[in-house]
Amino acid sequence: MSKFPSLSPLLGKSFLALLDLTPDQIQGLLDLAAFLKSQKKAGVPHRLCEGKNVALIFEKTSTRTRCAFEVAAADLGIHSTYLDPSGSQIGKKESIADTARVLGRMYDGIEYRGYGQEIVESLAKYAGVPVWNGLTNEFHPTQILADFLTILEHFGSLRGRKLVYMGDARYNMGNSLMVGCAKMGMHFTACSPAAYFPAADLTDRCRAIAAETGATLSFETDPEKAVQGADVIYTDVWVSMGEPAEVWATRIHDLLPYQVTMDLMEKAGDQAVFMHCLPSFHDLGTTIGKEIHNTYGLDAMEVTDEVFESSRSIVFDEAENRMHTIKAVMAATLCEV
Repeated sequence: MSKFPSLSPLLGKSFLALLDLTPDQIQGLLDLAAFLKSQKKAGVPHRLCEGKNVALIFEKTSTRTRCAFEVAAADLGIHSTYLDPSGSQIGKKESIADTARVLGRMYDGIEYRGYGQEIVESLAKYAGVPVWNGLTNEFHPTQILADFLTILEHFGSLRGRKLVYMGDARYNMGNSLMVGCAKMGMHFTACSPAAYFPAADLTDRCRAIAAETGATLSFETDPEKAVQGADVIYTDVWVSMGEPAEVWATRIHDLLPYQVTMDLMEKAGDQAVFMHCLPSFHDLGTTIGKEIHNTYGLDAMEVTDEVFESSRSIVFDEAENRMHTIKAVMAATLCEV
């Protein structure tokens, strides 16, 4: 008998967005991730999917997502093939549908990290095997599972927790955190200029979900007001992969008032922790950070180094949990758990 009965419907299914899952299924994935994490920490083998093969398609490169999928796969007894932007003909010499049908004949599962949500959905439509969303422009569901596991470890619960997302909430992280909070009965606040709020159609869908789970959604332009009573203050880089460098000037002008500082953390209260999906421009230790400093005179962008390196920052717990939650997704969709 399965230890995680809520996950039985996920066997053989794709993992494309949290909108597709019930709250019980999301909680089940978090419970499975916590169990697999405890097994790994105790040195207990858990090769639940021995002999499976998966393809990892990365049209956008990544440190955490690639390493998380590869290590998780190895721990589960899965062999993985990494395809970087030059390693496949997807969308160039071969259509998405044809690529999916070819890989689906060779592999038991396919991960995709890249551009439009329609690409990963097309892969899932034609592959005949589970497809996992490693990031699209619209959604980043594996990151949200890692975030929620980290919040659970720190606070012991999700329901009723207040999460404030600071910065550009129009894309995958703002969207996915709003969806996840709505599903899990949390209080979500997007704090940014109004032009950077999530799209109205997705917001409406999340409001309908929140009405059933007890979650709340709010949208605020005043940072000090937004963070009052926050359990989690979350931010992300201001310019995403694939966007032109020319947008930096606009984003800095619009979003610098929403930089996460220690003063803002203190206004939230002693309970508040800081989270970030990484990578982060919190210092001058990156090429882009140095370029921004030379052009605009900033030592940090979306978060100050003081906050990032403080005891209130749990970003590296969060980064580690990418692997444990991705492992849970693969196990739940490929194997009996």
